[in-house]
Amino acid sequence: MNHQPQCLCLVLLFALCGVPALGQQPTSFAPPKDIGDPAVLGRGIQRTMTLLATSTPERRHTVRILFYGQSITEQNWWKAVADDLRRRFPHAHLVIENRALGGFSSQRLVKTAETDLYSFYPDLMIFYVYGSHVEYENIIRRTRERTTAEILMQTDHATADADHTEETDPAKLFPSGAIWNSFMNYRFLPETARKYGCGLVDQRNLWKKYLTDYQLAAPQLLRDGVHLNAHGDYLMAELVKAYLVRRPDEPVDPFHCDAVNTFVVGKDVRWDDGKLTLPFEGNRVDVILRPGGTKPMRILIDGKRPSEFPELYGFTRALATPGGKWPVVTNLACEKPPVLEDWTMQVKRDPAVEQRFTFTVAGSKTGPDGQGRSDERFVSLSGRLVIGPEHWDVAYALGLAGVKPLPPEFTVRWQVVPNFADEVLPVAAEDPSVETIVTVTQGLRGRRHTLEIVGGPDAPLAAVRVYRPPLAVTSQ
Repeated sequence: MNHQPQCLCLVLLFALCGVPALGQQPTSFAPPKDIGDPAVLGRGIQRTMTLLATSTPERRHTVRILFYGQSITEQNWWKAVADDLRRRFPHAHLVIENRALGGFSSQRLVKTAETDLYSFYPDLMIFYVYGSHVEYENIIRRTRERTTAEILMQTDHATADADHTEETDPAKLFPSGAIWNSFMNYRFLPETARKYGCGLVDQRNLWKKYLTDYQLAAPQLLRDGVHLNAHGDYLMAELVKAYLVRRPDEPVDPFHCDAVNTFVVGKDVRWDDGKLTLPFEGNRVDVILRPGGTKPMRILIDGKRPSEFPELYGFTRALATPGGKWPVVTNLACEKPPVLEDWTMQVKRDPAVEQRFTFTVAGSKTGPDGQGRSDERFVSLSGRLVIGPEHWDVAYALGLAGVKPLPPEFTVRWQVVPNFADEVLPVAAEDPSVETIVTVTQGLRGRRHTLEIVGGPDAPLAAVRVYRPPLAVTSQ
């Protein structure tokens, strides 16, 4: 079949519309005519947008934004969104990271969230992932249980011309059956966004509208059947950027709201004989430092040093050499209180069974700490390391890194890191317009606690900020 006449017509049409034809290297793209319902844009993310919009040269609010998902979230559109935020809000102190893992659907991402998401504790998570709807919801729920992050979800972009005629009636859509994409985009994702108070970019409908407006075929915005080409990157960025707006009809005080409260020393809390005491509900406490203080501060939570709470220790990704950024072992845990140290695992492939491994582990402080097999639950001699057989993912992780065939031996390394501070020392502010913040506890279990700060008026304490996730923890 000869497609040349059709292609010539398309080239002429795209030239008239300002849209590059397939195969051309574009310099610009036609803007979307519909960027979303103004009554919806910005909903669910107003604490973040208020922090951004109210930043000034004299008071630059720190705003933490995390892009999370899989390969599509790794594509260039996220950089355009980040650059747009920096341009629109030049006075905000933006901390933006992308911790997406290409190839990791929700079934795997729900595990890596333990190292990548909850520890980052963003103000806003921009989230897009395929996979099990059950694990998708688990990620959203746990983010609501374990952080105060606002969440911006995205429906799926259109990948086929047949998407224009897909079923969109939620009453007809169920998780089983041949219309999975319709179920996810027109029932599950909207229901989940409402259930957990998330923002939702109606990307799928807006994408289809864009294709119709410019008479484009869905593959013309893709480099393969799913991933975006430059045109697709542009459109996804434009749709996400459009949602990131402040709504004057939804005023929010970002420092005094249900999720976050700030207690100013001398106004809301006071020193009493060298000690400041604050009962609180939440799982994270920051201290805001003032210039000029000279005395260090000791921190106590419920009468104990934060370092005495095992849940305040975190693990980094367990990465293999040879390998890449994909963890070969997920959900590392402990039975006994851990210590801050580096861990090394020496792994050997069992010659009798392709997917079975034997290993030894050693901590930089703990020392040699036992040996085990990947098909059995392992508890190290010290109890500072626990690995379940279900958390081994060697072949898949190394395969994504291009390590094939599996090597007979390899090394895995990770660290135990603190989500706490037992002591806070006076420090000189790097930028007087940005708050000097020290997180003294992050990840506490339970809702009610008592903070004690031992220091006195000469300590460099300006305020205490408490974070209370909107949902109580039901699992961890």
